[in-house]
Amino acid sequence: MDKLFSLFSTSTSRSSSAPAATVTSIFIYPIKSCRGISVPQAPITSTGFRWDRQWMVVNSNGRALTQRVEPKLALVEPELPPDALDVNWIPSDSSYMVLRAPDMDPLKVCLTRACNVVDGISVWEWVGSALDVGDEASKWFTKYLGKPSRLVRFDTSLESRFVDPDYAQGYTAMFSDGFPYLVISQGSLDLLNELLKEPLPINRFRPNILVDGCAPFSEDLWKVTKLNNIAFHGVKLCSRCKVPTINQESGIAGTEPTETLMKFRTDKALKREKINKAKVYFGMNFVCAESLSESTMKGKVVKIGDPIHVLQRYASHADAAA
Repeated sequence: MDKLFSLFSTSTSRSSSAPAATVTSIFIYPIKSCRGISVPQAPITSTGFRWDRQWMVVNSNGRALTQRVEPKLALVEPELPPDALDVNWIPSDSSYMVLRAPDMDPLKVCLTRACNVVDGISVWEWVGSALDVGDEASKWFTKYLGKPSRLVRFDTSLESRFVDPDYAQGYTAMFSDGFPYLVISQGSLDLLNELLKEPLPINRFRPNILVDGCAPFSEDLWKVTKLNNIAFHGVKLCSRCKVPTINQESGIAGTEPTETLMKFRTDKALKREKINKAKVYFGMNFVCAESLSESTMKGKVVKIGDPIHVLQRYASHADAAA
């Protein structure tokens, strides 16, 4: 662990005039808890990256189904049209998201199809209405999961889902767990992998933005950043559930990386005042300031290779929200 703390101590010493890191990968997750898509760029919207967590699988009671209870969702692979992440792209009636899963025929989901509004859809504390994608999608997920299931789409024309105002006020998301963006550094992953018997890929942690060029866990203390001249605010350390223990290629859960993270990424290990030994942290949740205004958001896009400049840092983990 000595190496961990020596590396971390250098993370706040870099000059603010030079980029603190560079974007090396961008991921979107069109369907909550299903496989992500690595993309070269992603436009900013009022709820996060375009298409991110816009759909969700629910049970017969309208409650979100996630990998926590249905790890097979990790094997559902969505594919969007090639131009879907272009800033000015508009879907047509022939635009589809295609879903693939083991032992299942592909499912085509039209991106422009009119859907019926259904009430009583819930994810965590939020309850509202959503758009029912239809019976074909319902039959597909019901067969795949072996229980009554439906695919719903977030209805931005009727609903808003605000993030926790204790951390960021006025920001919205679709079906993400809590915040629009999750940022992780390659350095953090590399250091964790040095401590693990078997290294893990970044897909275990499902970030939106992977960065490189900074010391491990530098992202923990990034309070205000500029990414391609877009303001991103780090608002909450990401506490991890069981999903990182699920192999995203097989859907099988294990015990790592949680066992190792418990040794150095708890409140106690990070010297935070509020002790909660059940939580481990990996990654930082962000919001985008431009997303609060249609005029400032228009045309904004994050690309691989974009530099990140840190304008303000938290003094320590005790000052960073979690």
